[in-house]
Amino acid sequence: MIELRAGALRCELVPERGGALAGLWWRDVPVLASTPGARLGSAREAACHPLVPFSNRVGQAAVVWEGTLQPQVHHPGDAPAAIHGLGWQRPWEVLESDASTAMLAFEHRADASWPFAFDCSQTLRLAPDALEMTLAVTNQSGRPAPLGLGWRLLFDQRPGARLALRASGRWDMDADRLPVRRTGVSGLQTAVAAVGADRSYDGWDGGVTVDDALLRVRLHTGLTHLVVASEPQHLVLIPASHVPNAVHCYASGAPAQDLGLALLPPGASLVAQVRIAPEPAA
Repeated sequence: MIELRAGALRCELVPERGGALAGLWWRDVPVLASTPGARLGSAREAACHPLVPFSNRVGQAAVVWEGTLQPQVHHPGDAPAAIHGLGWQRPWEVLESDASTAMLAFEHRADASWPFAFDCSQTLRLAPDALEMTLAVTNQSGRPAPLGLGWRLLFDQRPGARLALRASGRWDMDADRLPVRRTGVSGLQTAVAAVGADRSYDGWDGGVTVDDALLRVRLHTGLTHLVVASEPQHLVLIPASHVPNAVHCYASGAPAQDLGLALLPPGASLVAQVRIAPEPAA
């Protein structure tokens, strides 16, 4: 476990659990749904974990790519889909760390789980007013590869919590929580308890505010796709580079630019950053 501190903020990382951020606290108040690192059982329980080489679901856990069937890894409870890539299921290496910064790395060589080799790094910097995370993935295969990234952020559903964001489009989901059609919207302002099933947004301005009686948390990123969902007692925010099921939709004929899917040449990289800034409730 790695602990970072800066001012009133503290976080704990567990690199061997998928490069996960186990918890983030402002003074002793959880900013995200936090678990002490020593008690973290898996990345799915963590306050945040990185998503690579794709975010959210791949329908039927298989993709036909360049005429070849590429099966993906099912996750219990999410069948018949593969979900959130490989990074959260594998240990990450600690490259360097100090009192307020840590850099982690994950290397994948092509296998039955994902046919494209890639390297990934995640840097976490804790300042007195915010946590900043940078995620980068580089195509190490000898051919163009579909790659995406993001983070899964977990918030406690505290009493009176509200959510606000701005976006230009929302994707309606089918029974398997996969996108089927896009409609124009202006964003979302609602009580967290009313969020319900997965909502996938694009044309997102990269900002989200979560307010409750204890904290106001502002999230900002350059990513333009966001999934919002509720779980028992939790709000899930997934800022990502692409629409859920993007690699499957692209293989079925949808334009990559409409999906946010990056098709990286050999040696090319995709980089994303997110900033999480808490402050006392007004």
